[in-house]
Amino acid sequence: QVQLVESGGGLVQAGGSLRLSCVASGRTFSYSVVGWFRQAPGKEREFVATINYSGSRTRYADSVKGRFTISRDNAKNTGYLQMNSLKPEDTAVYYCAADASGINLPRTRRDDYAYWGQGTQVTVSS
Repeated sequence: QVQLVESGGGLVQAGGSLRLSCVASGRTFSYSVVGWFRQAPGKEREFVATINYSGSRTRYADSVKGRFTISRDNAKNTGYLQMNSLKPEDTAVYYCAADASGINLPRTRRDDYAYWGQGTQVTVSS
């Protein structure tokens, strides 16, 4: 019953930046852990970043550490993924996910999340 809608994807040159947004429906967004995952053609969906309910704890995949920043604004029911220094290998469909269990901790596994957005395409040209 939770709806998540991602936006902000697009085409960008290598080294450029994008900010993805994830808007959640309802009044319970602040009581959820949020994650970002991505899926490239022919590959499984992989973990990118996660943030706990309060925003005090985050975790990142090694491949994006130092380049991506996850954040959230609970008053706006919105999560964000700031992506800097983008590389062609970052090209994928990016998905926002949320769950109401274990919300004090960041969650890195796909199975930790019950709710998923529709995805937004990010394409990084070389």
